[in-house]
Amino acid sequence: MRTLHLKHLVPALAAACIALPAAAGVTVDFTKPDNYADVPFSFHEREDVFKELTRHFEKLGTKLGAGQDLKVEILDVDLAGRAEPNAALGRDLRILRGGADWPVISFKYAVTEGGKTVKSGEERLASMNYMRQFNHYSASEPLRYEKAMLDTWFKATFAAAQ
Repeated sequence: MRTLHLKHLVPALAAACIALPAAAGVTVDFTKPDNYADVPFSFHEREDVFKELTRHFEKLGTKLGAGQDLKVEILDVDLAGRAEPNAALGRDLRILRGGADWPVISFKYAVTEGGKTVKSGEERLASMNYMRQFNHYSASEPLRYEKAMLDTWFKATFAAAQ
């Protein structure tokens, strides 16, 4: 009987979720997620982060003009806070201190309309004062600081379209 080790299973499962399905008009791809600065080690927790980011870009994409599509390629993710081992919970615990643990997301984006690119760019978003700024997301909202940062970018980048 052949034994499948976890070290072989994790990369295979990660590759399976690299291009998560998105709503019509929005495509989110995760490029080389094993190289990201700070995402959970656990496959399920990592998948949850990717799903949350995908859903949020889908939500933002609904605010674009009619007939416009959004394509996002996530290049790197560094979540707010730091993961610290917690034996009692059996998983890492994310601690937010508001110091040098701010969220950072790097990505490329392109907005197309009728098959033509109308706006594109590459961004490296960072929210150094993430705990000192107003955040309309509740404390229980996953990735609340990352979502607020993306909202600010989207509003500034696409204000004319809205």
